[in-house]
Amino acid sequence: MNKTALYSILSRYKYLITFIIGIFIVGFADSNSLYHRVLLQYEIQDLKSEIEQYTKIYEDDKSQLRDLERDPRNIERIARERYFMKTDDEDIFVLSTDPRSINDFPTNKSDESEH
Repeated sequence: MNKTALYSILSRYKYLITFIIGIFIVGFADSNSLYHRVLLQYEIQDLKSEIEQYTKIYEDDKSQLRDLERDPRNIERIARERYFMKTDDEDIFVLSTDPRSINDFPTNKSDESEH
């Protein structure tokens, strides 16, 4: 293929070539490309769901703190529910399928050695 044939093809399809290169730059190559924008939109959605999750946790903790400030007897209730604390004269049976809650259960080795 010689220079004149290449020049002829380029001059004939110059607008199409310019259009294709422009679409490539806008769609993929630029830092503000549509592809990059879609990826950022997915990240924004993930972060919004994470914000909702942490807001719910914050509201739950805030209500528990408010309960503790109003009635100090709630400390015992929260200690029993969340940390599986018990008095000396009772046994606790944890019924859960969540492996984290079972592994977080504090074991008292002195109680095991006495039995």
